Amino acid sequence: MKTLLLLTLAALGTLAAPPVKLTPVDEAGYLKQVGARKGKVLLVNFWATWCEPCRKEMPELARMQSALRARGFELVTISADEPEDEKAAIAFLVKAGIPDPAYLKRVKNDDRFINSIDAKWSGALPALVLYDKAGRKVKTWVGESDLKAVEAEIKKLL
Repeated sequence: MKTLLLLTLAALGTLAAPPVKLTPVDEAGYLKQVGARKGKVLLVNFWATWCEPCRKEMPELARMQSALRARGFELVTISADEPEDEKAAIAFLVKAGIPDPAYLKRVKNDDRFINSIDAKWSGALPALVLYDKAGRKVKTWVGESDLKAVEAEIKKLL
């Protein structure tokens, strides 16, 4: 009976995978993701569920992604949450309307990872890193950011 119920739920789509999956990323993976998006303006958002300013800015970042995607903009999110908080991170991304791709930072050495992204970045969250269409880092924002200014910088590059 239990098997029949599970098969029925699966057929109805209730057991489908969540619309967002957090893929682990390290230094090499990060560079690969940036390189794969050449030709687009890329904003990488480093965040965590325990970070109030991170959660506060996420809906606006989702709006930017939706409004600017057709012009060549892409948003990538990288959660700094611990493995045991992965389900909470996924639930938050779904609620905020953030589409894939979404990543989960998994590194052997935090300092090396942080310095590989921006030597001036302490690792504080939230952090936004903007890349132009050639894959060059243009700007980094750390802490609560003026998202209207971030969007203006993105539009200059589109």
